[in-house]
Amino acid sequence: MLYRENGQFKTSYASDQQIFPIAQDRLGILLLVAFAAVVVPMVASEYIFRAILIPFLILSLAALGLNILVGYCGQISLGTGGFMAVGAYAAYNFFVRIEGMPVVPALLLGGVCATVVGVLFGIPSLRIKGLYLAVATLAAQFFIDWSFLRIKWFTNDSASGSVSVSGLQVLGLPIDTPAAKYLFCLAFLCVFGLMAKNLVRGNVGREWMAMRDMDVAASVIGIRPVQAKLSAFAVSSFIVGVAGGLWGFVHLGSWEPAAFSIDRSFQLLFMIIIGGLGSIMGSFFGAAFIVILPILLNQIPAWLGVPISTATASHLEYMIFGALIVFFLIVEPHGLARLWSIAKEKLRLWPFPH
Repeated sequence: MLYRENGQFKTSYASDQQIFPIAQDRLGILLLVAFAAVVVPMVASEYIFRAILIPFLILSLAALGLNILVGYCGQISLGTGGFMAVGAYAAYNFFVRIEGMPVVPALLLGGVCATVVGVLFGIPSLRIKGLYLAVATLAAQFFIDWSFLRIKWFTNDSASGSVSVSGLQVLGLPIDTPAAKYLFCLAFLCVFGLMAKNLVRGNVGREWMAMRDMDVAASVIGIRPVQAKLSAFAVSSFIVGVAGGLWGFVHLGSWEPAAFSIDRSFQLLFMIIIGGLGSIMGSFFGAAFIVILPILLNQIPAWLGVPISTATASHLEYMIFGALIVFFLIVEPHGLARLWSIAKEKLRLWPFPH
């Protein structure tokens, strides 16, 4: 009975087109952000921060970038892990080679470098699509992996290819505790999430969705495929590159090219399929599912008194991922986000059945 919009009148176009037109949604989001920023840092343990919250925030950001490309523009990509690696290694080089470089500009410059690489490998999308484009982006993944393994300049002449960063700080405040790292990632996710939501609601987002639904018809009505497709690759690669920098700088601290292998690309693709293609909220749902599921698979059998080995839990994880992907593609192609939307619609109409 509380989720109603009776008496909430829209008296202007701005009020009718706002991100959350229902007052309960606006209040709920504000309370959620306040809880995440104020309460969680005070009550969460170090294990919760390192194993769940920080990976969830960073992977949500990466899934958000991939969802813009795949979900909103319809351009299949299997090179997301490679673009994350470009962002991480570019940010690392800016951070260590330029004296006094702050961490935030380094991460943003890493995203810019990922944008350049993403647009470069997005050029084939002007001629090919579908499976052929997926193979082209897969080639980008392999080429980027090879580059960071063989070209020592990218890793600051490290013999093993492993790099590390330390002494992170923002405005003189050190980012060395799990709570500080969590708040740092949360700030990035909130800013980029708001930017992405406004992008997909505007003219640019409508161009992307028109190209996704039928590119020939979109061209007929005046949408330029070059601008629409390459802008999707650019925005997606920038967000993914920043997420890669956060993954290396904040979550790992020390990493090697294997941290951004093809497995990472498939993991992010699973996130947006399960969470919901073409949905900002779906990126968060998918990331939460992917992060929490392995932990539950390790904990629930022990709680039930049926301990299983780590290898068995890993195999179960892949089996469940595969089964869920097939399930969602058949039953609900729009993923968990669509189920959430249906539940909200039913709440708005309850107790009426239609």
